[in-house]
Amino acid sequence: METPGSQSSLHRANLERVVRAVRMAGSLTQAEIARSTGLSAATVSNIVRELKDGGTVEVTPTSAGGRRARSVSLSGDAGIVVGVDFGHSHLRVAVGNLAHQVLAEEAEPIDVDASAAQGFDRAEQLVNRLIEATGIGPGKVIGVGLGVPGPIDVESGTLGSTAILPGWSGTNPSQELSARLGVPVYVDNDANLGALGELVWGGGRGAADLAYIKVASGVGAGLVISGQIYRGPGGTAGEIGHITLDESGPVCRCGNRGCLETFTAARYVLPLLQPSHGADLTMPRVVQLAREGDPGCRRVIADVGRHIGSGVANLCNLLNPSRVVLGGDLAEAGELVLAPIRESVSRYAIPSAARQLGIVPGTLGGRAEVLGALALVLSEMGDSTLLDGAQSTDAPAIA
Repeated sequence: METPGSQSSLHRANLERVVRAVRMAGSLTQAEIARSTGLSAATVSNIVRELKDGGTVEVTPTSAGGRRARSVSLSGDAGIVVGVDFGHSHLRVAVGNLAHQVLAEEAEPIDVDASAAQGFDRAEQLVNRLIEATGIGPGKVIGVGLGVPGPIDVESGTLGSTAILPGWSGTNPSQELSARLGVPVYVDNDANLGALGELVWGGGRGAADLAYIKVASGVGAGLVISGQIYRGPGGTAGEIGHITLDESGPVCRCGNRGCLETFTAARYVLPLLQPSHGADLTMPRVVQLAREGDPGCRRVIADVGRHIGSGVANLCNLLNPSRVVLGGDLAEAGELVLAPIRESVSRYAIPSAARQLGIVPGTLGGRAEVLGALALVLSEMGDSTLLDGAQSTDAPAIA
């Protein structure tokens, strides 16, 4: 039995620090592991050797700064994780390994008016099909990350009121899917998962503090503070779409007037253009037309950008993030929307906060949320199961 402070418990703690660093990054050189964990190079070398002998990690030759190095990643046999993303009109599933490699991915349309049970049934079928396609047994699944377009109550795990999937309010998505798949399911809203996806794989890499702004059927923000998603005590942090811009403005679905969402979300913006562009207009089509020079679409996107910039300025003044990543369909507009956002931030944010802020488009597109769901599992899972194959903690301690 390990005693706190004993040589064996210290050794176990060091093993977990190394595994956690590799798990979150996907792969690291031994020098990078030493820097991120604070352990000495000799300690890291010995731990990596032990983990490799136990089958927990794989070591491959690489180069860093023009010099030979060894890249450490979790073993391909250590297990797989699954990401599931429910959107306004789609279901997307991805299967990945612990080295941050996507092994299989597929998306299919769903009926937003379908019941939650039907949606979870579809998810179960798609998950099982993709796992089978990888050739890896279902027993290797460590966990599932699940994204839903609505607020999750932190205490109960239930999905709050949502106008995007109205038939799902009050359900417990984690319990529903876990009962079907027989593995732990970690759930979060789509904006938080978009932030995680861009943080790990996309436009947020290297930033410890960022906001991911998703503009689609609604408007939300995923907030990353010191490398961790900030959800707030009730799970509603990041509801940037309900910042008030005009107290006499349109009535929002939340009951207030003039929320940012009423000036930027697709269901409010598209009617401005439908009389001249047709009733079947979509936001991707608006973005395409704007990029091709359509003056009406360009004007609407610029207006949306300025409104988003007002909300981002508020975030700057409150949280002082180093980077804002714009996701959703609107990100494809590039500088047509980013330049107006920067203009508003420059006008309304504290100058020092505005100067430090980078505003960039997301690089993952519609995959941000499902990749974030994979990252959610990687961040929430414990390290104990990954160390089962390592050498016994009775081994000589490494300081």
